[in-house]
Amino acid sequence: MIRFLFIVAIVIGLGVCGATVKLGNRTFFGHIRAIWATDEARDMRDGIKEKAGPVVDKIERGAKAGWNEATRDGSGSGSAAKRPPAEHPATP
Repeated sequence: MIRFLFIVAIVIGLGVCGATVKLGNRTFFGHIRAIWATDEARDMRDGIKEKAGPVVDKIERGAKAGWNEATRDGSGSGSAAKRPPAEHPATP
């Protein structure tokens, strides 16, 4: 528990420093924001969206199908309803 609190304190401290301490004319987060807004970063984001888009769509479809199957009314039409109950061997 003490370790967790220590890690949380460090993360909060780094967040405060990153948002308030100036490194030149910007804070650390200001520099990150400026880098993220460059043309090269936009090209990178567009390339990632183009390449990963079909994979993300496939994962979303699978997750939605799984959610629909898991929340469907259990009226006996699923594969679990068709399976006979498992037999347990007698213990000696």
